[in-house]
Parts: sequence; C-alpha cells; structure tokens
Amino acid sequence: MLKKGDKKLIGAWAFYDWANSAYPLVITTAVFPIFYGMMTGGKGAKVHFLASEWNNTELYTYSLSFSFLIVAFISPMLSSIADYMGNKKRFMQFFCYLGASSVMALYFFNGVETLWVGLLFSVLASIGFWGSLVFYNAYLTEVAHPEQHDKVSAKGFIHGYIGSVILLVFILTMIMFPNWYGFIDHPLAKGEEPPIKVFHYGFVLVGLWWMGFAQYTFYYLPNNSFKRKPEKDFIFKGFKELRKVFKEIRQHPTIYIFLWSFFLFSAGIQTIIVLAAKFGADELGLPTLNLIVTILLIQIIAIIGATIFARISGKIGNIKTLKITIGIWIIVCFSAYLLPGESPNVDLYFYALGGFLGLVLGATQTLARSTYSKLIPEDTYDNATYFSFYDVTEKLAIVIGTLSFGLAMHFTNFSMRASVLVLAIYFFLGLIVMNFMKKTKYVK
Repeated sequence: MLKKGDKKLIGAWAFYDWANSAYPLVITTAVFPIFYGMMTGGKGAKVHFLASEWNNTELYTYSLSFSFLIVAFISPMLSSIADYMGNKKRFMQFFCYLGASSVMALYFFNGVETLWVGLLFSVLASIGFWGSLVFYNAYLTEVAHPEQHDKVSAKGFIHGYIGSVILLVFILTMIMFPNWYGFIDHPLAKGEEPPIKVFHYGFVLVGLWWMGFAQYTFYYLPNNSFKRKPEKDFIFKGFKELRKVFKEIRQHPTIYIFLWSFFLFSAGIQTIIVLAAKFGADELGLPTLNLIVTILLIQIIAIIGATIFARISGKIGNIKTLKITIGIWIIVCFSAYLLPGESPNVDLYFYALGGFLGLVLGATQTLARSTYSKLIPEDTYDNATYFSFYDVTEKLAIVIGTLSFGLAMHFTNFSMRASVLVLAIYFFLGLIVMNFMKKTKYVK
C-alpha cells in the first residue's frame, strides 16, 4: 500500500477528478440543459409532469434540488457507517457506478413523452456524482499531509478541468459537425439543429469516461487504511460515530463558522454552475455555439485560476484568499444583472464575464476543500464523516440556492436577472461570516 504523501497515491486520487468532472461540465452545465430545452419546447415552455403543468426550466431546477436533498439526507449516515467499517472506497465505487450508468440511461430521453426518463436519471446521476464526492473528498486527509492540501486539492480540480474539456470538445464536434460522424449532411454551424442521437451518444461517452478512468483511482486508493474491525451492529455504531463527530464540530468554532460561510457562498457558486447556460440562452438569447464556447473558456481559465490562487494562499493564507475570490463572485453577479441583452456585443460581454467567473471558480472550490481538510483534527479516523458535513452543507446550499433562483423567477415573471441578485446576497453574507473565523496552525 502506498504511503501518505506518495506522489503516485496523490496522482491516483486527483485522477478521479479527471474521471468524474465530465459529468458536471457536460451534463450539468453545457450539453444536457440545452438538450433538455430542445426536448421540452424551448424557453418558457409548459410541460406536464405528475398531473401538473410546469415551466420547463422551473421543473428542471426543482428536480435537481430534490437530488441534492437526497444526498444531504443519506451522506452523513452512510459516511459514518463507512468510517466505522473502514470501507469508504466501496461506497465511493457504488455512487460512481450509479452516476455513470444513470448518465448513460439518458440515452432513452427523447422528448416530452419520455420526460420522466430525463428527470429520473438526471436526478440519479446527480446523486451518484455528489454521493461519490463525499468519500472522494474525505480521502484528501489520507493521501496528503496538511501542508500539501492546497496544492493537492488544486491538482485534483486542474485534472478535472483538463479532462472534462477534452471530452466536451469531442462532444462539441459531434454537435457542431455531425456530418463528420455520419449523422446528417449539414453541420449545426449552418443553422440546423443536430440530431437527437448526437446528444444520446454524448451521454453514453460521459458515463463510459467516468466509469472507465475511475478504475485507476480505485486501484490505488486504500480501503480501511486505519485497519478498523467493525462489529455486527455497524448501523447503530455508525450513527454513534455521526453523533460524536457532530459534537466535535460544535466544539470547534472555527470549523463551525467556516461551514456557515461555506453554506452561504456555495449557494451562489453551485447555482451559477447549474444555471449559467440557461441564463445565457433564456435571458440573453445567445445561440448554442456561443454558450458552449463560453463554458469552455470558463474551464480553461479555471485551470489558471486554481493554480494562481493556490500560490497566493501559500503567501497570504487561505482565509484572505477566499475573501478575495468571494468578492470577485459578487462583482460577477452584479455584472450579470447589468448585461445588456439587446446589445449587438452581448456575446463579447458574456465571454468577458465567463473569464472572470472561470478565474474564481476553480480557486474557490479548491481553497474551500483544502481549507476544510486543514481544519479537521489530525488524529481522527472519521474523515468521511467530517467531510459528510462539508458535503451536506454544500448540498443544502445548492437546494436553497436553486430554490431561491426558481422562486425569484416565479415572482418576477420568470426573470433570471432578479435571481442573480439574490445569489449576490448569499456571497455577501458568506463574506461577512468568514470575517469571524480565527487563524489555526494550518489555516491563516
């Protein structure tokens, strides 16, 4: 078994970001929201689901919120059981395979008559992705020493951005130039919509990419590195483990305050990630090509941002660096609100906004994960349980963020601009709460 701090072990851990990041980029952000809009009638279309009529965007937002609630409910219980039994790699594998197979099942979503397929498997894919991250993030404290956490966390996100961009570019060529692959004679660039099969094959590729590349990570990650020998009543013992960690968190004010700040700014970040493409399409009227180019731009600049801010945090500390990135997020929100939708140069403005967003996207996510890992007591073996509270905080934040976004749309005649201002409030409150954090040995 590779030792903690070993470069090969760290590389194998970071490679899971390469494997799974295709899901949030292709499915959550870039391709599936566009495909979902095509299949449900476009902007502002009404769809029937569960004997009720819904706005298609509103329904999609609420279904994602539902998936995050499920993860928030089950992850503390499962992670505490995994910590007690010492088998978090098995749980990570289960959620990985659930997510990857659900993404591939989106192949069978081809219109409003199969809307339930699109919603069901997008929810299950979301559960698989976020559920696996609970256990993946928990491994950070086992594969790297505290002084390595910033760089290692950044390495994971950078792997993810590079891998996901490679796959998205390939799928993008399928969408823009389907004739290259024998689908139709005319490319999307000439104005025609691509055939449904182009998207279907893209979904299958994402699932295979995720499941396939994850095998390298699973091969090297240790299972039961603390050599725990669970008793038969592991479920009851797991709940005791959960209660113990919750009490420990309450007794560590710095962790407690950080989780509150993380909850607030995550409500903004994750909602923007999920709905950025919908904002560009519905509010600004940007064509598919412009949206995907912007998303690619965000991913590429995020690589640079994660690297730069990881180095900055090494000089001025995690807390100050996080405050800088949150401040930039607030500027991004107000800039999005002020974007002139009628301007002939709106696409250029959107590209510039995407550049700023990319700069802080990787940085904030990287630093949030590494900061929390440094706050966890070094002598604990309950890493997954500790990180389950981190992930539950994030999932509840996404639920609140997406619900706030949807409700703001509902009460402002489906205006996404008002919803963006609501997200700015979350960032501002997160910044205020972070000011109450105290410095620790590794977090300054």
